[in-house]
Amino acid sequence: MNRTDRLYALVEELRAVSPRPRSARWLAARFEVSSRTIERDIGALQEAGVPIWAEPGRTGGYVVDRARTLPPVNLTPAEAVAMAVALHRLAGTPFAGPGGTALRKLVAVLPAAEAAEAHRLAGRVHLIGDGPATPVPAIVADAVSARRVLRIGYDDRDGTGSLRDVEPLGYLGNSRHWYLVAWCRLRDELRCFRTDRIRTVRSLSEVVSRELRLTDLDIPHRRVRPLSLV
Repeated sequence: MNRTDRLYALVEELRAVSPRPRSARWLAARFEVSSRTIERDIGALQEAGVPIWAEPGRTGGYVVDRARTLPPVNLTPAEAVAMAVALHRLAGTPFAGPGGTALRKLVAVLPAAEAAEAHRLAGRVHLIGDGPATPVPAIVADAVSARRVLRIGYDDRDGTGSLRDVEPLGYLGNSRHWYLVAWCRLRDELRCFRTDRIRTVRSLSEVVSRELRLTDLDIPHRRVRPLSLV
């Protein structure tokens, strides 16, 4: 179990037995890690706003306030990422901090599989500046989530159209546009396609195996902000 999955599982374990405490030693044995690792995980959850406190004594341990936490919710990975993108536009406002805390609380109660997929999807989104305003076709968004090859009809900056198969890897957004970052099979290279220039799109059955890395983007890293759910 990776750390992200373990954090969600820790919250659910403490919710299930609340108001009874669980000791760091018991949790360490449950998740097959050291007590020190559990203490670091609890500290991270507390910093994220999860209402966990320690009860002293021989029978003490960690307790979560069930009245101030959410049970597992039916939030999809795409919905969690949508909230993170929306919060990006709150930067510099009085609501940026509370918005981030609210998102972390929601992600913390997602089932482990959905939470892990939300983090993977967020890792395919990179933003520049305040974020984009142009729309992304729904079928393109679905293909990025499902990792399916797309056949797109695309107009370049001169208005010349072409039909090409691409492997969607993620998104790049600046203050004006969304771009689909994809491996273009026609040119055998990584390309960015402005989504408002995609005229036709069809999802194919072939599954994408490539992964997008920040180093693949020919943009100074200080200008690019990978989307995060934490």
